[in-house]
Amino acid sequence: MEEVKPDVRALAFARQALKNLFMKPATTSYPFEPASYPERMRGHVELVAEDCIGCGLCMRSCPPGAIRVDRQEGIWSINRFDCVQCESCVNACPKKCLKMAAGYTQPETEKAEERFEILKKQEK
Repeated sequence: MEEVKPDVRALAFARQALKNLFMKPATTSYPFEPASYPERMRGHVELVAEDCIGCGLCMRSCPPGAIRVDRQEGIWSINRFDCVQCESCVNACPKKCLKMAAGYTQPETEKAEERFEILKKQEK
């Protein structure tokens, strides 16, 4: 009769499994500790609506056209799904009311625009 040899791959797996039992975890404990983002992470665009003058330079410099500025209604909007975080709008803003914030945007189930009121309509 032939002698049955143990599968070499199974032994390699068992060795790795035993090794992992005595090592610290490879994952982070994200919900309990804040996430740390890499230094060069692009993040997402944030607007300080009080400082915005509605000039539209950010809209004109946005390559995918994710930003819309409506001066008559006083609305600044961004479509987060279309934004590629290129920072072109941040560099073009004369009032520096746009900035790139570290972190990710909240996941959404539908494609929608985020809208901000920027210009207070003057009553006559």
